[in-house]
Amino acid sequence: MSEFSQNGIISTLHDFGTKSLEQIEKELLGFSKERKMELILPCLYSELKGDALPKIVEEISKTNYIHHIIIGLDQASEAQARKAWTFFEKLETPFTILWNDGPNLKKLDKELQKKGLAPNEYGKGRNVWYCIGMSIARDSARSVALHDCDIKTYDRRMLAKLFYPVVNPLFNFDFCKGYYPRVADNKMNGRVARLLVFPLLNALEKTIGKSDYLDFMKSFKYPLAGEFSFRRNILPELRISSDWGIEIGILSEMQRNFSPQNICQVDLADTYDHKHQDLSLDDEKKGLSRMSIDIIKTFIKKLATQGHSFSREQLRSLKATTKLSSIFSMIKIEVYKKKLKLSNYEEKQLRKA
Repeated sequence: MSEFSQNGIISTLHDFGTKSLEQIEKELLGFSKERKMELILPCLYSELKGDALPKIVEEISKTNYIHHIIIGLDQASEAQARKAWTFFEKLETPFTILWNDGPNLKKLDKELQKKGLAPNEYGKGRNVWYCIGMSIARDSARSVALHDCDIKTYDRRMLAKLFYPVVNPLFNFDFCKGYYPRVADNKMNGRVARLLVFPLLNALEKTIGKSDYLDFMKSFKYPLAGEFSFRRNILPELRISSDWGIEIGILSEMQRNFSPQNICQVDLADTYDHKHQDLSLDDEKKGLSRMSIDIIKTFIKKLATQGHSFSREQLRSLKATTKLSSIFSMIKIEVYKKKLKLSNYEEKQLRKA
């Protein structure tokens, strides 16, 4: 049974198993007659050959309430883009592929760069930015959802629950964020959230004091989840981060523009697993190292827009206040354990050291 806590300043929608998938999808189909739904799938070409995306496509093909799908395709040559089209033809829903490496989008990107409007970095954030732009330009859907394409434990109930809060006309939610336990293969995952984001939020609160922004961010059970849904009217208000701070960036935009009464989070799954990034301790431009840096930068930038300035002394205080030194030690232990194949006893001794 799902946990039932209602902590923080946003609503939490739990899954107590009171509605079957068939009931939820039947309601969504009814809503779709007046409230069209559009799904955004940002993906890499390499994911077409993985274990996750083929299953995701298979599950989505079983739905009948989605009006259109926008697929953001990254890192694909022309030949690969053609293969991607064949791959996604398995979908039963009309779809559009936004080929991010294609000549048309590159031309558009150059025009936007001249005006200072284009995303600064390549990555998921840039992909999502252009997909949302296409959704706004299409001006067809009343509600839009997006999720990652590397979810190994995906099933279509997850998609139905993600759409439901922003499609149901009896609800007043403009934005919904998914959450789930990060557990797989008998171990806890979600290292960046557990070891960086939540300790950092606590440290920021101790350093700069209480704030509406920090209260808002601490209300989310898993702020780094890549699953969102929106009502169409809020999309033009969003500023999308082009780096790996996209999830924190989107939440920050919701806090800046909207009341917590119009925001919720929903329990999407009992288990969730996806592709894991390398720690990349020796390369800050890759893996969890880059992700952590981008997330910290996003927090600092968003707080700066709300009037908080960070001097060198304040950043030192933040580092001293948080347990980041312990976090990095724990990350290193994971590396040592993997490389040296430490026993449980040896791991305990290393943690003591």
